Amino acid sequence: MIDAPLPSEAGHEALATIPIDLWINTFLFGALPYIALAVMIIGSIFRYEREPYTWRSGSSQLLRRKQLMWGSVLFHIGILFLFIGHFVGLLTPHSVYSLVITAEAKQMVAIVAGSIAGLICFVGLVLLMHRRFFDPRIRRQSPFADNAILVILFVQLLLGLATVPFSLAHSDAEVMLRLSAWAQGIFTFEPGVGRYVAGLDWPYQAHLVLGMLIFLLLPFTRLVHIFSAPVRYLWRGGYQIVRSRKDLSHG
Repeated sequence: MIDAPLPSEAGHEALATIPIDLWINTFLFGALPYIALAVMIIGSIFRYEREPYTWRSGSSQLLRRKQLMWGSVLFHIGILFLFIGHFVGLLTPHSVYSLVITAEAKQMVAIVAGSIAGLICFVGLVLLMHRRFFDPRIRRQSPFADNAILVILFVQLLLGLATVPFSLAHSDAEVMLRLSAWAQGIFTFEPGVGRYVAGLDWPYQAHLVLGMLIFLLLPFTRLVHIFSAPVRYLWRGGYQIVRSRKDLSHG
């Protein structure tokens, strides 16, 4: 008589044969995206409901105001174009944009436009970091979280720029298509979505992981103000307050 392993023992043996790098890849690119998105959404709602007066970017504009203005404008212009480019570029299905542009041409447009926006954002962020870290008065009143998020954004920006040479080396757009498939698979709840980015060069993977970390930290930092950007002012008409004659007669 042959002793067959119990089902539980067989399951443990099967799990033990899975390589550790597959476990790490599955967690970082299959589970962490959902954890980061859930914390970002739930945490932001909770903070807005419980601590609405902390829902702001904070300001020290009375100190070195000109440097703040230039740094802030350049940083926000660059980061806005980068966010829109990543959002549209990654989440637009290949079957849609292939009607007007090839994947190879789309990748080249993304490289050129992303590099320009990244450099603009880089200059702005350097100005903001220099102002915050090298002015003793501003440094003393800067919370640790504000300083930390600036450093994290700086590293994330460097990682993004570091992917440019790797993307140029993959002129067939294979990596871009794999990244797009991963991002779209996250939002369609595709099982095993981490396989799309397995084996990519380290700058891509580090860029993705740090991006998810930023989403994870967003509710606990000043970055929450991105959800309350005053975009309504772009289409709101001007107005003028005028007192009526009746009010003037009583005055």
